[in-house]
Amino acid sequence: MDGVAFVASKVLWALLRPNTLALVLATLGLLLVWRGRRFGRWPLTLGLGWYLAVFCLPVAAFLTLPLEERFARPAAEPAQVTGIVVLGGAVEQDLTNAHGIPALNGAAERMTEAVALALRHPAARLVFTGGTAAVLPGGPTEADTARRLFTSLGLPPERLVFESESRNTHENAVLSHAMLAPKPDETWLLVTSASHMPRSVGVFRQAGWRITPWPVNYTASRDPSLWWYGPFPARLNQAEWALREYVGLTAYWLMGRTDALFPGP
Repeated sequence: MDGVAFVASKVLWALLRPNTLALVLATLGLLLVWRGRRFGRWPLTLGLGWYLAVFCLPVAAFLTLPLEERFARPAAEPAQVTGIVVLGGAVEQDLTNAHGIPALNGAAERMTEAVALALRHPAARLVFTGGTAAVLPGGPTEADTARRLFTSLGLPPERLVFESESRNTHENAVLSHAMLAPKPDETWLLVTSASHMPRSVGVFRQAGWRITPWPVNYTASRDPSLWWYGPFPARLNQAEWALREYVGLTAYWLMGRTDALFPGP
């Protein structure tokens, strides 16, 4: 059942992701209008309207802020940390395979912050959870790349734990919990992008894990001067990522994978 849900989620998102869907609607509407079909104005307006809204209005920031502000970083680090769990999603595996060195994307802070925490807490274990999100698995996983990166940065192998079978956030939580069997009195930090933290905390709680959110990779701010920060394509991607998180939160809640529709502190 999990395999069917995984494939379905990939296919549906590929077909319905907002930026692609808006382009399809705009192109279809333009063709219909060109052929004299008046109803073509509706898909044309919807498609172009999405791009115009993101370009002119702080759509990306307004969609992202509620996600990123749901869980604040702790004011101070815990004195004793049992382990640090970092979620996959920061590795560009195809580029890593092509060039032979770890390649990271815009979520690279997941990896850098995890290493910084591990250095500040030398007794803590560093756990990376992430296999591959490809529909047809095969070849090196994100965990393989994380192993190369962490060891090359000088972290002792005996401190590192790698979970390489998970394909999504739900499996990150379930498989890591089964591997590590965390105790209620232990302190574990969860490192992932701030916009991804609500869904992540929800699935970790549902898996029976009491974990402390440690958000990174912020992309939005309440400062109006930053609402149009970055080029237009970057804001399009930011808005689409936020919508993906809202869709993921809803789907996970309906499937019973999170403890709430919008998990909070």
